[in-house]
Amino acid sequence: MNVLRFPLLVAVSLLAACASQGPRNAATPSPGTPVPAQAAAPAPIADTVPPVDTSAPVAPVADTSTAPAAAPQATAEAGASAPTQAEDDFAALYGGPAPSADATDATGGNTAATYDPWERYNRKMHRFNLAIDRGIARPLATAYVNVTPQPVRLGVSNFFENLRSPLTMVNQLLQGHPVFALQTLGRFVMNSTLGIGGLMDPASAAKVPRRTEDFGQTLGVWGWQNSRYFELPLFGPRTVRDTFGLAGDVPLSPLRQVDDSAVRFGLQGLQLVNTRSQLLAVDALRDQAVDEYALTRDAWLQRRNYMIQSDRRGNRDAQDDGRDTTVPVDAMPIPNFGN
Repeated sequence: MNVLRFPLLVAVSLLAACASQGPRNAATPSPGTPVPAQAAAPAPIADTVPPVDTSAPVAPVADTSTAPAAAPQATAEAGASAPTQAEDDFAALYGGPAPSADATDATGGNTAATYDPWERYNRKMHRFNLAIDRGIARPLATAYVNVTPQPVRLGVSNFFENLRSPLTMVNQLLQGHPVFALQTLGRFVMNSTLGIGGLMDPASAAKVPRRTEDFGQTLGVWGWQNSRYFELPLFGPRTVRDTFGLAGDVPLSPLRQVDDSAVRFGLQGLQLVNTRSQLLAVDALRDQAVDEYALTRDAWLQRRNYMIQSDRRGNRDAQDDGRDTTVPVDAMPIPNFGN
């Protein structure tokens, strides 16, 4: 038994020694012993980034979180500078420069919105006016242009424009613009004398500003701004506000002071034909329009609102008026009752 016990003790001691050496050899392999691929640990991500040179200037990094919002804003700003369709239509229809595309007033309200709750009636009246225009007014205007030399037509336009000066001056005073009223008075005196009754326009050559005002604009300056569109028979685009404004304009019309009805009606007829002749150049545009009524309405309202808002701020450019091709109140052949 003693002989067998000694080899057994030796075997137990050797097993214990191997067990104590196993973990140490696995953690620290001996030099030259290859390590299996699956046992290799992945390299840390931070180690793949080169060290940063803190002494060199660092370029600012764009904040991409606001990039999507910046593009629409830039697009909107670019679109705001472009004229609207109504502005382009007015420039073609009425012969004057297109108003600013920013059709907001001083309080930020939108002044270019179309307010036409009576559209059904207005379209019927527009068809009536269009029939009269194509059957009578346009042929007369075409004949007038064909037989009348351009210098004579210009003199006729100057004459009737000059006759509007007293009406414009009174409304400028009512709107609180005395400086503008003095300038209009200066134009009237200069053109009536040096311009031979207004047939010539020396005031424009002298760079005296020209503006056109009426009582409808004055009512707008006084606060009546959002007025519905209303088309009058024979005299076309208006609003309810501007229709009421006619009552204030009629007594100030110089033509209304002519006692001889035949002379007055003759002058009024010439004024109507002359006004219509200024629109002959854009008849093709109107005839080809998909909706000629909407084109005329929107263009006229856009321009009218622009003029009123500029009057309210007192900064309307005198050169943006051009010639007013809206049928003027003094062209209405209304008898002078009581004369």
